[in-house]
Amino acid sequence: MIADNVDVVVIGGGHAGCEAGLAAARLGLKTIIFTLSSDNIAFMPCNPHIGGSSKGHLVREIDALGGEMGKNIDKTFLQSKMLNKSKGPAIHSLRAQADKLAYSKEMKKVLENQENLYIKQSEICELIWEELDKDKDVFLCNEGYEKKITGVKTVTGLIYNCKSVILCTGTYLKSRCLCGEAITYTGPNGLQPSNMLSDSLIKAGIELRRFKTGTPARMDGNSIDYSKMEVQYGDSPVIPFSFDTNPADVQKEQHNCYLTYTNEKTHEIIRNNIDRSPMYSGVIEGIGPRYCPSIEDKVIKFPDKIRHQVFIEPEGTHTNEMYVDGMSSSMPEDVQLQMYRSVPGLENCIIVKNAYAIEYDCLVSGQLYPTLEIKKIRGLFSAGQFNGSSGYEEAAAQGLYASINACMQILNKPYLSIDRSEGYIGVLVDDLVTKDNLEPYRMMTSRAEYRLLLRQDNADIRLRKKGYECGLISKEKYDALLIKEDQIEKEIERLKSVKVGAAAPIQKFMDEHNSPRLKTAVSLSELICRPELDYYSLSEIDPDRPDLPADVIDQVEINIKYEGYIERQQRQVDKFRKMEKKKIPADINYDDVLSLRLEARHYLKKFKPVNVGQASRISGVNPADISVLLVYLENYNRNN
Repeated sequence: MIADNVDVVVIGGGHAGCEAGLAAARLGLKTIIFTLSSDNIAFMPCNPHIGGSSKGHLVREIDALGGEMGKNIDKTFLQSKMLNKSKGPAIHSLRAQADKLAYSKEMKKVLENQENLYIKQSEICELIWEELDKDKDVFLCNEGYEKKITGVKTVTGLIYNCKSVILCTGTYLKSRCLCGEAITYTGPNGLQPSNMLSDSLIKAGIELRRFKTGTPARMDGNSIDYSKMEVQYGDSPVIPFSFDTNPADVQKEQHNCYLTYTNEKTHEIIRNNIDRSPMYSGVIEGIGPRYCPSIEDKVIKFPDKIRHQVFIEPEGTHTNEMYVDGMSSSMPEDVQLQMYRSVPGLENCIIVKNAYAIEYDCLVSGQLYPTLEIKKIRGLFSAGQFNGSSGYEEAAAQGLYASINACMQILNKPYLSIDRSEGYIGVLVDDLVTKDNLEPYRMMTSRAEYRLLLRQDNADIRLRKKGYECGLISKEKYDALLIKEDQIEKEIERLKSVKVGAAAPIQKFMDEHNSPRLKTAVSLSELICRPELDYYSLSEIDPDRPDLPADVIDQVEINIKYEGYIERQQRQVDKFRKMEKKKIPADINYDDVLSLRLEARHYLKKFKPVNVGQASRISGVNPADISVLLVYLENYNRNN
């Protein structure tokens, strides 16, 4: 039975699925989200926080493009902090502890009230496609497509016809949870897994692999002795994630988090029982995230460390459950109790939910276009942990990006493209598309070559125009951005033009701020470059300054203080973009590229880069290979 005809089907109601569904519906397309549980929309099975180092950048970029994550956490956070404030602005990152139930309920409410969007609690067991005809579908076949998506089928036998499908399956595909010797075939937190869709994907020619992740135990907060821990306070004032949130709306009383540490006794318990860990006994097949290791991994791989940080964080306003950040594990329950109770403050802890590892099916690298469309199947896009990434923020960013491109394809409009010099989303997508990721991918600031340009504070300036061009940002919001950019530019020009001399009042000001006295007249912008001075302190000697919003002032100060570094990085970006502009034909035959090494030929065929810049970032392709490719392309373009 054909139940309905829609434009877009989203499979999964997690963080990727929510952004994907909202974007498609807001672009005017009839959209349906299929979820295994409508009560667990935007569920947080692991750490209930949003943001963090580099992840905060992603949330800001999602917001700049018209996504929902930043707005939702602004409404539901328990504590908020700007990380890395002692360092430069390039790595400042917002992190907020969420009320996990409130976050889920609020996001569900947004989805339920979004025009064109429908939620259906049902398991998708099968993709429906049609094979392309090389004679009738010449253009699509030349682009590399073999099939075209036409719909999905539920376990109850209903068929939903559609133009595009976005896979946002998270960790649910053939998932199983492991706690020591105990194995349960469920999704995260005991939820229903999706056991049938993997077979349909394989039948469609999609290669899958097994990845693994994990989560720590949840404790009864009443059983914890917080007096033995260091209190971790939130920021005051709080800076919102969303550019559209009124800062006054996020100033509220915050919950505390706490810091404690493991010790040698903890490590001894783990070492004595390591053979009972499914990670080390060979029971776990999947590969886990290197940059988010379990506590047993930390102890075994870093034997010189005498202690590891453990953060105790609240899960919500209406629960006593506390999250034990830093001690994820797949150890048996009896070992878990021993090791947790060896930590100061947890001596009498009561475990509400055991720690566990979870294995699941996901995509083998090399099967995605830069649009996050699966190469062989027209109209099939994917996002989140199915693509081999980890983290709520990475998932949400991909969900938004994949959905925009799915919609652009349906609407016959240009695809959204964000390159590595324009956003962390660009870095994330490029790494997933060009690298053979053999473990769950996690975003880090070190992955972004141009991170001084990709700060979290200027995400709106970098990406809001793209959101407007796609149709997710209103003209009103875009016009407000143009006003902001004009204010920044004019104020920087004014500060460079206003000079102050060595008069007595100025020299007194310099003495009061422990700044060297002036010998000649200098501009206000030159004074801002001094580390001991800033825009605000110069107000005493700058009586004619305009009244500007705080976010404008921040941009003015950063652009002046780091002007030299920003200009140098911009020159690097210019070189990078020259390589990105050198397109590679979709029908290129790498066997015709003489002098290309066999290894390079293999990986170029596998990843099918769309430009030379992308080709240069593929593992197994070296600079000499790129030189050979450039010569070939020059001759190819001359002859065609």
